[in-house]
Amino acid sequence: MNRRALAPAAAALVGTLVLAACSSSADTGSKAAAGPVNLTFWSWTPNMDKVVELWNQAHPDIRVSVQKQASGDDLVTKTITAAKAGNAPDLVQAEFQALPTLVSNDVLADISRQAGAAKGQFAAGVWQQVSLGTDAVYAIPQDTAPLALYYRTDLFQQYGLKVPATWAEFADTARQLKQKEPGRALTTFSANDSGLFAGLAQQAGAKWWTAAGETWKVGIDDAATRKVADFWGGLVKEGAIDNQPMYTPAWSKALNDGSQLAWVSAVWAPGVLTGSAPDTKGKWAMAPLPQWTAGESVTGSWGGSSTGVTTGAAKAGHADAAAQFATWLNTDPAAVAALVKEAGVYPAATSAQTGAALATAPEFFANQADFYPKAAEIAKGTAAAAWGPNVNVAYSTFKDAFGKAAQEKGDFAAALTAMQQATVADLKKNGFKTEG
Repeated sequence: MNRRALAPAAAALVGTLVLAACSSSADTGSKAAAGPVNLTFWSWTPNMDKVVELWNQAHPDIRVSVQKQASGDDLVTKTITAAKAGNAPDLVQAEFQALPTLVSNDVLADISRQAGAAKGQFAAGVWQQVSLGTDAVYAIPQDTAPLALYYRTDLFQQYGLKVPATWAEFADTARQLKQKEPGRALTTFSANDSGLFAGLAQQAGAKWWTAAGETWKVGIDDAATRKVADFWGGLVKEGAIDNQPMYTPAWSKALNDGSQLAWVSAVWAPGVLTGSAPDTKGKWAMAPLPQWTAGESVTGSWGGSSTGVTTGAAKAGHADAAAQFATWLNTDPAAVAALVKEAGVYPAATSAQTGAALATAPEFFANQADFYPKAAEIAKGTAAAAWGPNVNVAYSTFKDAFGKAAQEKGDFAAALTAMQQATVADLKKNGFKTEG
């Protein structure tokens, strides 16, 4: 499929997912640039310039300059606009869910020839997100965020609660706590960050976007996601868990005073808990995400990003140099160690997840010495995510529809249907062939 075939809005955050390898440095007809190469890299990661300096010291012929950017949709829009104006950076940090949009807008080059060998250094579900399920490679995974269950060890012991291994046990634990202490809740369902729900659906096996030929199929309202929505909606409706949003002063207070005993979150949770629940340091532990089927070890992701090489770099003959840097940044032991130290990221490379850089548990979790080894084991079971060209529409609708359903203890199934319909309608509005 020609990546431009169905791209009706050049600057919009929509486009066509490419199902076969598209442009690369070879496709552009360009040759590797001779002489010293100067590359620009757009990134929001803190202290990325300090990490890149390690590269520059060892590679005087390929110098990389970091230009700090905002993250999220703002960076996606800015990068697409710059690419169409012919002044995009050579490298760009991109969240996994943004990759289909960037590829469909002809922003990212296929670097499978230069960096395809890096595949073995990442979990299959993580690599699938940068290959979009094809033989192409549009970025190198940088950091990932596997989901886990974080819980108050002292309060679980106080109320005689067992750490749930399945979602059925999770629901029972929530009910047991309410019976013993009505003023406390196991957790809350929050609709103000769509990424958590997406990760939970991912764990259940959801494939929100798939494509065949030039036709998109939206599966947001599929059986897997309905199972997740019904589960959480049922707990909210019966009052077994809270229905308040995350990241508010009230939420932080609940974590800090023990009104909320657990939080389904990602590997970056210690940083949030440090700021939101400072009085509880050393009282939390991480456990694997509860499973839908006992004995399985599947998780989803809440976040994560990659390093992509732009088509502009390929046309300028810089694809080889840029891909070499992107691979180094995310696989070289010294580079990854610097990312952990300077930026606090959880590296996507599986070898780095058990390396020396993560030998010590986060200070907030000093009581759990095996925090990072356990996180690495959990990360091995990361399920593949299926992103599409209008993630922003799906996420926005989720916040509105599920936010209302949570606050009113209403119909989560209807909210999911609304999310499906809005996503399909947006694709059709922008000229895409759709199914579902």
